[in-house]
Amino acid sequence: MRALKTLLIILLAVVALAAVLGLTGPKRSEVSRSAMVNAPSDVVYNHANSLQHIAAWSSWGKKDPAMKLTYSGPDGAVGQSGTWEGNSKVGSGSQEIIALEPDRRVELALHIKQPFEAEASADLVLEPIGDSTKVTWTYSAVNNFMNRIYLAFNDMDKMIGPDFEEGISQLKSQAEEDARTKEAEARAKTYRGFTITPVERQETVYAGHRTIVKWGDLDNFLAKEFSIATKAAAKSEVGVTGAPTALVYKWDEGGKQVDLFGGLPIDASKGSAITGCDLVTIPGGKAWMIAYHGDPAGTEEAHKAMDQMLKDKGLELRSPVIEEYTFANTQEPDTGKWITNIYYPVKEVATQPAE
Repeated sequence: MRALKTLLIILLAVVALAAVLGLTGPKRSEVSRSAMVNAPSDVVYNHANSLQHIAAWSSWGKKDPAMKLTYSGPDGAVGQSGTWEGNSKVGSGSQEIIALEPDRRVELALHIKQPFEAEASADLVLEPIGDSTKVTWTYSAVNNFMNRIYLAFNDMDKMIGPDFEEGISQLKSQAEEDARTKEAEARAKTYRGFTITPVERQETVYAGHRTIVKWGDLDNFLAKEFSIATKAAAKSEVGVTGAPTALVYKWDEGGKQVDLFGGLPIDASKGSAITGCDLVTIPGGKAWMIAYHGDPAGTEEAHKAMDQMLKDKGLELRSPVIEEYTFANTQEPDTGKWITNIYYPVKEVATQPAE
């Protein structure tokens, strides 16, 4: 009888202790780790904006290589969800992307089933600092009654903090490797300080006029032709499909003049004709492009860079050179915001048939 009474007292004491711990234990848990990544925030973000990307650097994959992962919903978008199920080291649960701020923030909602039930969040915050990015990964949860008892004897930071450190370290390695690759690719495309990229142009029909113009009259000629083509297209009810354009057939240094066509690209899908304008068709095909920022009067160095690049690659120009003026200088006085797209169409290199 005395033993039973003692056992009852012990049981009541345990229940009372559990009640006290459940009521007074930590109501919230938060674990956070940060790292400085030597990569721009957009590069880092591309490694964190989908559940698959996160799984590629998260440390839990190492804890259970056989862990079962499933995904549903749009990849890399709000609403993407997934589940995981593994050994005792990783447990099981589900997660969902609930918010994305490109290059700045990724928010995940977690429902943990094992090793304990919990509703939590896991947020990644990206803070650009110069050419680098400070990444902070934070786990946050409101603890229920049972979790408060559990956490009275267990330190959440010690439990998952090392996993966060390892994961964010792997994110850092992947993003920095990606940034180095992109930088090397950009250097390979740079000539004389200009980035030159290959593009595929569609066949385009232009409405305007071609003539030989003295250098000093070039701006006035183009402004006049752009105005004529705009009015003529509207009068003929023909759609304009792009920016005002100059087609440069020959740049004559000795005579200080240029053979060019000035006009607008039009929708000629129905065989349109425009009264008062000539039509020129430029075939589609491969071209190389520079997006020049500034007053187009200063594009000389960009053209020299393009000439050098074609020479180095053994490419032959398929005349004419194309300049697209994507700005309206009457509406944007800041020339730093003017962009001229310069295209050098090139002849395709014939491939040798296999013997």
